[in-house]
Amino acid sequence: MENLGNGRRPRRSFTDEYKAEVVELCRASGKSIAQVARDLGLGETAVRHWVAQAEIDAGRKPGLTTDERAELAALRKENRVLREERDLLRRATFFALM
Repeated sequence: MENLGNGRRPRRSFTDEYKAEVVELCRASGKSIAQVARDLGLGETAVRHWVAQAEIDAGRKPGLTTDERAELAALRKENRVLREERDLLRRATFFALM
């Protein structure tokens, strides 16, 4: 695996199906999360996050579900775009009145 020069591995992305399989493996195998992560060559922190998010999505722990997180991200993006458009119109109005 290629190094980034700072001792870290390059960022990888995984499908939702793969994450679900890893979570199920953690639950069903009886192995610790750390052991499953080592066996699959994954970061322990990432696997812990996947397991915790699966618990939230299943309603066993409080927190934002995956769908709620996606909606929140979309709303934040829309809010940012609307603010930028508003600011642009303010500047255009200011210069039009000069």
